[in-house]
Amino acid sequence: MNTTFAVNIIHRPEMVPEYAEKVTGQGKTEDIGRKSLLTESLDIFKFQQETAHKNGLKVTIQMTYASLFNEEAVQLAKEHHEKYGDEIALSLLGLPCEEFRKKYKTKDFCIWMFSMEDKKAIVDDVFEKFHDIFGFYPESTGSYYMDADLTNYIKEKYPSVKAAVATCWEEGPKAYHTCNNSWYTLFDGGPWNPWIPSKQNTHAPAANEEEDSGIVAIPHLSRDLMACYDGNGSNFGTHPQNVLRGMIYDTKTWEFPYFFNLVDQYRHLEKFNNGYSYNMMFVGPGWLNKMGRWEAPYELLCKSYEEGMAYYGQLKKEGKLIDMTMAEFADFYRANKSYTEPECALWKDILYGSNKQIFWYADPYMRACVNMDQGGAVVDLRPYAAKLKWEVGIGTKHVQDASYPFLIQEKYRAGYFTHYAGEGTLRSAKVCHNGEEVDLALCRTHAKFSQEGKARILTLDPVDIEFADMTVKLQTRVIFEEGSSEIRIERNILEMSDPDAEVTINEYIVACYGTTEYPEDMTCVTLTVGDQKIDYAYKCREAFVKGAKEARAVIPAIETAVTLRTDCEDGEAYIKEGYAFSPMFTLGYTKQVHDKEVFSTWLNLAKAD
Repeated sequence: MNTTFAVNIIHRPEMVPEYAEKVTGQGKTEDIGRKSLLTESLDIFKFQQETAHKNGLKVTIQMTYASLFNEEAVQLAKEHHEKYGDEIALSLLGLPCEEFRKKYKTKDFCIWMFSMEDKKAIVDDVFEKFHDIFGFYPESTGSYYMDADLTNYIKEKYPSVKAAVATCWEEGPKAYHTCNNSWYTLFDGGPWNPWIPSKQNTHAPAANEEEDSGIVAIPHLSRDLMACYDGNGSNFGTHPQNVLRGMIYDTKTWEFPYFFNLVDQYRHLEKFNNGYSYNMMFVGPGWLNKMGRWEAPYELLCKSYEEGMAYYGQLKKEGKLIDMTMAEFADFYRANKSYTEPECALWKDILYGSNKQIFWYADPYMRACVNMDQGGAVVDLRPYAAKLKWEVGIGTKHVQDASYPFLIQEKYRAGYFTHYAGEGTLRSAKVCHNGEEVDLALCRTHAKFSQEGKARILTLDPVDIEFADMTVKLQTRVIFEEGSSEIRIERNILEMSDPDAEVTINEYIVACYGTTEYPEDMTCVTLTVGDQKIDYAYKCREAFVKGAKEARAVIPAIETAVTLRTDCEDGEAYIKEGYAFSPMFTLGYTKQVHDKEVFSTWLNLAKAD
């Protein structure tokens, strides 16, 4: 693949934008049919379209259900399709309008939260209304999230659909908490860049044609892969609304270099993805109302959008950007990507000025985050290999929570634990010598990315570990082998101040499962090593087997098996059960190593039988 920076610009004429009725109709009884609201929403849509077009950019117009009842919005979409090549698509956002509320008698507006019966009825209503007006069915659709059952139904009933906005990256508890615990959209754990979702679970990419849902999914906004993970994603993305909401601009000059740095960081991802990079902006009109938003006046809202579009336009003029409609991008993606090709992102802090560096990896078998501030520890791990069927909406076990469960998540399960008891989830190693112990998670470093064949390799800068009587220089490599569902970690002893000494390396993974901060019932978990077995009962039991090559855990609640293995025969594998205050489990392997030796372990993820 040649170097390509693909960009999707998506607008939606959302006639009743989220929040906007409360602003436009302040002090008045709710009326989502208020003429002033509809007029302002359409004016904003016109402004957004004009701004994109004057910068030479194509747009995907995702018509909302409400906009299908507005003749002017429909006519604008038709004109811009003919004149500028804009795609006329269909959004499953923007459902609320008088017609919708009268028919469904609800204020719900998130398509994935409805019962499956209502999802089908709403999809048929919206798609048939679209067809009545335009004479064809759309090629792309979307929402904040689209569950697998919804996607499968749409693809079966309306096969013209080839692309969809299918999730928000890390729109989970962190975002929920910063919205006064009132934004019940929980879908952590998905890819941050386009992927082909599996029929079983939207978040988990398809591994082959059999699993392929038939669409190419794109994220709702391109978010800062560090700031968003550490905090509220709604403040950090390639949408001027995010940057202004996060107050990431100069309040005197109204300059916001962070937005442009974020676009450039996404451009830089081509270094790790065979020359391909992607960016998107998905913009509804609600944030651009005349009364201003997030302490920002209307003039600043306009300026931020105009300058954002101008930057995309300038990159296009310089031949550094290809603007595509969603349908065009879906064709491009399928022509240039294979099922097993991973998405990689070596990301640095562009907001706070720290030296922090993280690496994200996603393929059909896992999503993982490696944190160089924690010595290359794996701090987030989602077992896509399970292709967990996770039904969402009214009538299911998960009315709101659509997140893909984690095995490791440092924000919800502590990461490197600093409390007086217990452990947090982490994949790291401890280096031990004469009764002293140093966890590599406390050794900050940086990494370089390389690719050898189908292996994506992180080579970390060496770290010096000081014991009372000697110093050890150790280098870590983290290797993701495409299609293997494994993470290989090498520990290379580069130098010892006492060449005749030995140290013990204790490779471990502390894990659990869940989607929020709150613990789940761990009694389903089974741990095995050699001929030893522990059925989890919070009893703090341990088992060690010399010569065993692997330790294994099976978590039926998320249909996942996780194995830590090695090819060594002279070490000791072990398992540890947690307890009520620290409801985790640990798999590990210890081995004595000498100067110039390399010790490798593999972490494997699989669907449990």
